[in-house]
Amino acid sequence: MDPTPSTKQLLRWSEALAGIARTGLGFTESLYEQERFEEVLRVAADIRVHAEEGSVDVEDVDGLVEEWLGSVGKGVPGYVTPKVAVGAAVGNDKGEILLVQRADSGVWLYPTGWADVGYSAAEVVVKEVEEETGIEVEVVRLIAVLDGLRVGMSRIPLYSLVFQCRPLGGELKAHPLECTDVGWFPMDKLPFPLAGAERWGEHVFSALRGDPIEVLYDSVRSPIWRGNHEQA
Repeated sequence: MDPTPSTKQLLRWSEALAGIARTGLGFTESLYEQERFEEVLRVAADIRVHAEEGSVDVEDVDGLVEEWLGSVGKGVPGYVTPKVAVGAAVGNDKGEILLVQRADSGVWLYPTGWADVGYSAAEVVVKEVEEETGIEVEVVRLIAVLDGLRVGMSRIPLYSLVFQCRPLGGELKAHPLECTDVGWFPMDKLPFPLAGAERWGEHVFSALRGDPIEVLYDSVRSPIWRGNHEQA
């Protein structure tokens, strides 16, 4: 294995260190420990800025540290965990999948959004699909639980819960703020760039065909911290 850390590994290590430090700041009352955790945040920021060098939206170390410090909570509310997003793999009777082009990045992906408080994951899926595409759906089953950082769909820690959905009606229309385009695509004519398709594409289309499948999830790397970053 190449000993040089990849961008994915550097981002993962940075976010893990930042999460440990912010959680520590949320629980400790010791001034000594607070100083140490803040220093860990600076190291994490250095790693992330190095990893994102040359990127359009790269942040400076001081700004990133201040952003992280501003998100510190007290006690259990301050325990840092990955954010949760939900996604919808919607298939039609032609074997096509419903995809949207994100307005913020220009990248294509299945309809997805943050898991809003007060809704179940399945309820958020139904809401997000209609908001982003104009299509009304019903949820069929959970088909994947993916680490967004590992798949490359996100630059922040998140878990994506992907549900297979069936269209019920509605009119195809992209959300005016969140999406620049929307459409149905067969497996052999997927748009580019398409986030993480090498990881979820075959599995999702198998689900849409009605094939018997298990829930897709990211396996445990060995060793966890220095394992192959491309390992499924």
